[in-house]
Amino acid sequence: MIFSRLAQVPKNHEVHFADRLFAGTLKVTASSLIVLLFLIGLFLFHTALPSIWRFGWHFAFTSTWDPVQEVFGALPVIYGTIVSSFIAVLIATPLSIGVALFLTEVAPARIAKVLSFLVEMLAAIPSVVYGLWGIFVLAPKLREAVEPALAKSLGFLPFFSGPRYGVGMLAAGLILAIMITPTIFSISKEVFLAVPASLKEAALGLGATRWEMMRISILSAAKTGVFGAVILGLGRALGETMAVTMVIGNSARISASLFAPGQTMASVIANEYAEASGEMHLAALAEIGLALFLITFIVNTLARVFVTLSTQGLRFEVPGKTS
Repeated sequence: MIFSRLAQVPKNHEVHFADRLFAGTLKVTASSLIVLLFLIGLFLFHTALPSIWRFGWHFAFTSTWDPVQEVFGALPVIYGTIVSSFIAVLIATPLSIGVALFLTEVAPARIAKVLSFLVEMLAAIPSVVYGLWGIFVLAPKLREAVEPALAKSLGFLPFFSGPRYGVGMLAAGLILAIMITPTIFSISKEVFLAVPASLKEAALGLGATRWEMMRISILSAAKTGVFGAVILGLGRALGETMAVTMVIGNSARISASLFAPGQTMASVIANEYAEASGEMHLAALAEIGLALFLITFIVNTLARVFVTLSTQGLRFEVPGKTS
């Protein structure tokens, strides 16, 4: 009996071989993702090379987009990307932070659990569904009610003047705001939960109200992580394609009015890549894709750094000790 049990115990070199094999498999899997990312960037650069050589830096600062004459400038789509993403962040940031504070500090546990699930479910809705909702519900409401009201009260500003189409920069910004809210909310909630209870109790013990406690202890301590969450939401807004393409109007022009149609870097690729026939047209679209790839990579990297620094700093704040 003893010998039969000993026979079932694997030898040391067999155990070590299995561990090495498992570790090697994980390393290959992790490295393959890095290689894939590098290959995507290499493909975009190789495809965009004719456009890079021909237009140089002028590609980002000119407005002409003429596939017939093979003259391309990306300034209108860069402008559309920046404006629509800025609108989205401007709307989604206070909404997401407010909901995260309410669910972590005010709402009962059962209600907070249900509402958190519902807010995070917004991220699971396909982009094309948001686009359809934007076309059939949001755009008509904007054209018939919201944009006329804005034009009547704020029409003296160039941002709220001009024809009212329903589709345009404002519609794209609102759609993006809804889409990035779950991202900013989820990360902000985790950062708020990482704030030590001692900071909250100290503020309340000194006579602070609940709002003063949240402002002094939570928002002040978690501001780096919240900033990272906002940047991560911005990265999502920059790269969003289908929903924006369906509601932005797809006009390659620069206009100060938020009612005017526009175009983003992602939407111009989605609209024209399948129909691009000339080499230079494909190269120009690939150069836009390369720029978008680099921008989103940098933005998401910065966001992860801020969130990591914030959560690590909060995690090591122990009463009576320094971090």
